Amino acid sequence: MSSDKLATQLVSAGRDKKFSHGAVNPVVQRASSIVFDSVKAKKAATAKRADGELFYGRRGTQTHFSLQQAMTELEGGEGCALYPCGAAAVTNSILSFVSAGEHILMTGAAYEPTQDFCNVMLAKMNVATTYYDPMLGEGIAALMQPNTSVVFLESPSSVTMEVQDIPAIVKAVRAVNPEVIIMIDNTWAAGVLFKALEHDIDISIQAGTKYIIGHSDYMLGTAVANERCWAQLREQSYLMGQMVDADTAYMASRGLRTMGIRLKQHEAASIQVANWLTTRSEVERVNHPALPSCKGHEFYKRDFNGCNGLFSFILKDKLSNEQLANYLDHFAHFSMAYSWGGYESLILANQASELNRIRPAGDVDFTGTLVRLHIGLEDVEDLIADLEAGFARL
Repeated sequence: MSSDKLATQLVSAGRDKKFSHGAVNPVVQRASSIVFDSVKAKKAATAKRADGELFYGRRGTQTHFSLQQAMTELEGGEGCALYPCGAAAVTNSILSFVSAGEHILMTGAAYEPTQDFCNVMLAKMNVATTYYDPMLGEGIAALMQPNTSVVFLESPSSVTMEVQDIPAIVKAVRAVNPEVIIMIDNTWAAGVLFKALEHDIDISIQAGTKYIIGHSDYMLGTAVANERCWAQLREQSYLMGQMVDADTAYMASRGLRTMGIRLKQHEAASIQVANWLTTRSEVERVNHPALPSCKGHEFYKRDFNGCNGLFSFILKDKLSNEQLANYLDHFAHFSMAYSWGGYESLILANQASELNRIRPAGDVDFTGTLVRLHIGLEDVEDLIADLEAGFARL
């Protein structure tokens, strides 16, 4: 693993000369068929097709190999699998390590499509899912079953932002069964603000659509695995046809070069906005991991080395449909859109009743309307003025 600081790693990783061909950036190599000059060359490529040798387009080209090398270095893994989106990275990572009749433990505050996958696809395959309270900690040991094959984490949680006590969970799981595969949706940390594999997690998954791409214009999923899981993840994902095109891989590599400075700006602005929100009489609680009001804040301080632009806050009151539309429809700088991690600020809202439906391990502990913000790269004073105008509409 490189001893360079993160900012230097983000600039340098994956830029070997064999990928750049004398340029600053890796080449964009678009290919389906790879031409072999001889039978000997074909046999050599076949033998090394899983080790970064040009073999067939679905195995990757130099553009893909560059990104995979960069991600592997940044997250300290053995290898990186690429997928067409974050959901594909999550679902195919799970599928690579479960069989019919087995059981998985899934955080009860996971990304909604992850829950849908468990409830629909895994159930159809006779794989049982138990949802656990994300704040359970070492108590997760009591939920382990003899056929538990995967434990899945997501920290902070989707929407409500609870930060899990990951070391306690991992220690408890390993004490029951050291061979269980532990995975994490590490998107919020962009794979670098929380070093998952250093915490004895086997696979770190993220939607590269977010901060790696950084401009809301390409979709990507990544999964970085440790040595014991890499070969199985790689080959099982390949068998399921997972890949990305060379242009997306190139844009992801390019996004890495500025991700460090973008994350710092997102962090500074989001903390400023979050602190301002704590002063508002309309706000019951701010769910920002860097603030003491967020559940698991103490674990964030211990385990993470920074934050980003995504957090939520809870209003004291439940807004009516008319109030909510009037609030959301008239922002100047916050757009309503799914996803996050781009340069722009975004806003979405959920009622407690809506969140209860996707909290299978227990209902939410509030009744007011929840608002999720992604703080972009605009001037923070403009964003605060926009939010202040929104409160005036309530």
